[in-house]
Amino acid sequence: MSVLNRLRDSLTRTKQQIVDRFDDIVRRADEPDRRSRSVDVDTIEALEEVLISADVGVAATDRIVAAVKRRPRDGSSLRDLVKQEIRAVFAAVDRPLAVTDRPKVTLVVGVNGTGKTTTVGKLANLLKNDGQRPLICAADTFRAAAVEQLEIWAQRAGVDMVRAREGSDPAAVVFDAISSGKARGRDPILVDTAGRLHTRVNLMNELEKIRRIAGREVAGAPQEVLLVLDATVGQNGVTQAREFMGAAGVNGIVLSKLDGTAKGGVAVAIATDLNLPIRYVGVGETIDDLVPFSADEYVEGLFEEKW
Repeated sequence: MSVLNRLRDSLTRTKQQIVDRFDDIVRRADEPDRRSRSVDVDTIEALEEVLISADVGVAATDRIVAAVKRRPRDGSSLRDLVKQEIRAVFAAVDRPLAVTDRPKVTLVVGVNGTGKTTTVGKLANLLKNDGQRPLICAADTFRAAAVEQLEIWAQRAGVDMVRAREGSDPAAVVFDAISSGKARGRDPILVDTAGRLHTRVNLMNELEKIRRIAGREVAGAPQEVLLVLDATVGQNGVTQAREFMGAAGVNGIVLSKLDGTAKGGVAVAIATDLNLPIRYVGVGETIDDLVPFSADEYVEGLFEEKW
């Protein structure tokens, strides 16, 4: 199965929840005698309900509905209008990373339980298969189980890992990892940080120290700060992301556990509410189950026709 098909298939639960209702809305709105008319109130309300139920979010739903209300009198399909507007949402936040100095340093942050540590291992595997030479840095020094878990994932991916004793200064481990990466020609450096809540001031200060040390060793580092969000928590994930953005310098999202939720529309809410790109999506539990996000495949997977 291709990478893109795996992203599409990960939306099965979300699609199962909305496909019948969405198809019914489209069928009524796209009847020949209605295509050249404005979309009626009942159809708009039904569309709003479907989008909200998939956790697309209020702001994104309002934007999509506004586009549908403006349907040109040229017979445009309601399905195509919805898909077109969601693609536009993702296109607006699709900003490539500018990396000038090497190695590239990627911090992976988030709260406990989102799949952060497993994401680091899967990302290392994905990048290695792409011809890169990643190095994993175990900067969660307060939870011994996290380092052991990460070591297992590093072994599965066949990549090296830099670790320190339990209780060591995480910023010092990051320093060691960057130094090791430079010496051994490893790039990028993937830093697994401790799970934390934005309300824990000391832990957020620790994250700032890590960023400062990385920037001292490599100009512009960390060039990438990925926030791992659990897709199964839906809109609560958007709230988490908003709180992390300022403190952690987040510039990209990894949406984990997309295959295990009917709230897959949250990807649209993230792009709309946070103005952040989704870089990767978790589509299962094995080491190969992390794929680059594709807006086209996401939209097709979410709103493809049932028949």
